[in-house]
Amino acid sequence: MTTFQISKEFLLNGEEFKIISGAVHYFRIIPEYWEHSLFNLKALGCNTVETYIPWNLHEPQEGNYNFEGFADVKEFIKTAERLGLYVILRPSPYICAEWEFGGLPAWLLKDPTIRIRSSTTNFLSKVDSYYQTLFEVIGPLQVTRSGPVIMMQVENEYGSFGNDKQYLKKLKELMLKHGAEVPLFTSDGAWHEALNAGSILEEDILPTGNFGSRSSQNLIQLAKFHKEGNKAWPLMCMEFWDGWFNRWGDEMIRRNPEELAGEVEELLQLGSINLYMFHGGTNFGFMNGCSSRKNIDYPQITSYDYDALLTEWGEPTEKYFAVQKAIKKVVKNSWQDTPRTLVRKDLGVFKLNRKVSLFSTLSTLSNKVYHPHPLTMEELDQNYGYILYQTKIENKEQIDNCQIVDANDRVQIFADEKWIHTEYQETLGSAFVLPKETKELSILVENVGRVNYGGRLLSPTQRKGIRSGVMIDIHFHHYFDHYPLALDDLCKVNFAGSWQENQPGFYEYVFEIDELADTFLDCSGFGKGIAELNGFHLGRYWNVGPTGSLYIPAPLLKKGINRLIIFETEGIYTDKIHFSKQPIYI
Repeated sequence: MTTFQISKEFLLNGEEFKIISGAVHYFRIIPEYWEHSLFNLKALGCNTVETYIPWNLHEPQEGNYNFEGFADVKEFIKTAERLGLYVILRPSPYICAEWEFGGLPAWLLKDPTIRIRSSTTNFLSKVDSYYQTLFEVIGPLQVTRSGPVIMMQVENEYGSFGNDKQYLKKLKELMLKHGAEVPLFTSDGAWHEALNAGSILEEDILPTGNFGSRSSQNLIQLAKFHKEGNKAWPLMCMEFWDGWFNRWGDEMIRRNPEELAGEVEELLQLGSINLYMFHGGTNFGFMNGCSSRKNIDYPQITSYDYDALLTEWGEPTEKYFAVQKAIKKVVKNSWQDTPRTLVRKDLGVFKLNRKVSLFSTLSTLSNKVYHPHPLTMEELDQNYGYILYQTKIENKEQIDNCQIVDANDRVQIFADEKWIHTEYQETLGSAFVLPKETKELSILVENVGRVNYGGRLLSPTQRKGIRSGVMIDIHFHHYFDHYPLALDDLCKVNFAGSWQENQPGFYEYVFEIDELADTFLDCSGFGKGIAELNGFHLGRYWNVGPTGSLYIPAPLLKKGINRLIIFETEGIYTDKIHFSKQPIYI
């Protein structure tokens, strides 16, 4: 049986072992391509793969667990094992990862008394239940039971959030209770304040550092922290940031390959490394996170390319080959190989088949919920997507002072189904004019993603929809019909209804192909919305850039007839769609 221990160095079967790892998130890559990514990781010269485990993927509704398809973490780990890779797991309740709500399930927000990432009983009881099921899956895969898993994380960058040591100790106890047997670690920024707040040295939990530059200086700080706790432990960067994530409206972030390779070489001479990310992948569906700056949430894009060593679509980059050389310089006996590539093609241009306005198909998409005042998404047991609120109005004259009070995230307002106003970020809560003789007010609210890092994890803004109410003149208006729009099955769209300009609507493209290859849906002719291909949610698009396309892995296509449905909220669409060989940037 293989053994793994932490002493002055990492010890594998009693011999010194330098961990050369890369992050590959199984939940951002279609299962058919897991082996492709993991082979290329090993071909780089790595001996280990690291992955987070997102709670919200595996327990999407409280008590309902999912370990199939994208969520089949067991199969991902077994695939790594077949390729001869060891595995580092990060099953902490919170993962950050630019993932929706940092991996925390949105259903936690339904109970306002739950304080996430704390030692409170009501939060830890939810973690306890989750771990009971999760560890039944991952427990048998540990190296202590002849599996490939060598280490597990207790909490993630907790030193950048809190210093509740009891919380960290209780998480460790829950992990041990449910069967964790391999060494445990924490990971934090490599400065004293963060390490001190996020670590539990007295529990013999290994502190690791997260950084992307100044390798020597950061490892010196980490070693100093170990020494202060009278520990002589190996040094490891658990997240060496080789690129960065992107937000809507920003430019794509890029890093020089040779500069990166130099930093990797320097780090490997001093300790162990986990490249974050090796392969970023895609935020399919509604699972992108949000950054927070100055009390405003900025959603991240669908692509999680990260400027990583493999592109979003799994192609080796200049960085890949530069880092491969750097690894060989330091670890001369590392096994390396030529990386694999995937086939990409331009699949052609196809015409629009049908279209329908959202207002014309509401009854087929959602079960109406009536309530005297507006309810939030969480109160409606909805985690992601949109909500349409509708209410009757009896105004004979124009009303100049109307307001949506406390709403998130993006609000579109319609008077008798005609667009009159959009609010987002800085303008939320601003006054709008309700035209004379309006009979019905409709408010479409989009959840653009919950924050994944920082203090705003605890903000009321992470509860989506309208929280306080709608003011008409000087009073709160009452009596609303709610249409929860999770949009998890666009087969329910009734295209027999009518279509109107400048309304949110659905656009169907039916096309036939005779070959399968990776491709990119050109979204540059649309405004803002989502796309579903053959029942699979490809993610969000938005014409503010920086990306203007959505990645489509070949296994999502079918030989023969395919069906693409786009939900477009801005009324901007094109009569033809193009599947491009290359990604499109705006």
